[in-house]
Amino acid sequence: MEATAPPLSRKAQIDQTATALFRTRGFAATSMRELAEALGLEAGSLYSHIKSKQELLHRICFRLADDFFAGFAAATQAADESAATQLRYAIESHVWVLTQDVAASAVFLHEWRHLSEPARTEFLALRERYEVGFRLLIQRGVEQNDLRTPDAAFATLTLLASLNWLPTWYKPEGKMPPSDIAHRLAEQLLSGLRV
Repeated sequence: MEATAPPLSRKAQIDQTATALFRTRGFAATSMRELAEALGLEAGSLYSHIKSKQELLHRICFRLADDFFAGFAAATQAADESAATQLRYAIESHVWVLTQDVAASAVFLHEWRHLSEPARTEFLALRERYEVGFRLLIQRGVEQNDLRTPDAAFATLTLLASLNWLPTWYKPEGKMPPSDIAHRLAEQLLSGLRV
């Protein structure tokens, strides 16, 4: 007998529906009326659950940012692992976050531009901090003679750009599970950096 998932709370239903609409229509083109209709609610009653469309975008973007940072921290916590090994784990963790909720990942990667201030500045600072984590890891790998690149910053941007393309082609119902994708991407990307 298969276990059924518990029903979603109204807040989770709103987040899920908004995420799907933001992904397909874009944040700017999605109205609160459309969101209410998709949920089967009156537009006015939607405001008893949320303050604004901005609140929804903020929640989506910052929830995923938290997931990315948690994954990176877990990937790099073992001090006895080489930087190259930690980089592999960080790549795999990044793929795992992207594949857990593809719609939210697409919104995170493309719709963050619509965040209002001060959230937009905070989000950009988090994104920079995350990139710096990868850059320092690559630089440490170069210093340990495990990795090679003339420019750790360029290597980081190339690596993250390659990974962040994933939500455009990944299909949860596809033949390859996220774990295989993570392994293959890590192998592919690390092959260009290994000594």
